[in-house]
Amino acid sequence: MEVRNITLGAGESYELRLTGRGARGYVWTWQVTGDEEAVSVSDVSGPPPPAQVLPGAPLERTYVVRGRCPGGRARIRFAQIRPPYPQEAPYDEFVLEVEVTAAADAARGD
Repeated sequence: MEVRNITLGAGESYELRLTGRGARGYVWTWQVTGDEEAVSVSDVSGPPPPAQVLPGAPLERTYVVRGRCPGGRARIRFAQIRPPYPQEAPYDEFVLEVEVTAAADAARGD
C-alpha cells in the first residue's frame, strides 16, 4: 500500500491515476476520513470503449481531488475491491493524506 502526502490550496485540484483490474471485476472505491469537508473526490475517467478492453487487461482510472476548506486535513483511502465479494480483502490500496491551505500558502510551498 502506497501512502502519499500532498498539500492543496483551497480551490486547487490534484489528479490521481490508479491502474486497476476492471476487466477482472475489480473497482476502485474511496473513503474520506478526518475533515471530510476539506476535500472532494471525483472519478473523471469515463468508460473505456468495449473493443479496447481485453480479458484481464488493466484499466486506468483518473480521480480528481479538490481542496475545499483551508486548515482542513483529510485522509482518502482508495481500495480496489470486487463488489460481489465485500468480505474479501482489497486487491490493492492507496492512501492520500491531504492538507488544505489558503491558495497563496500552497503556491509558496508553506
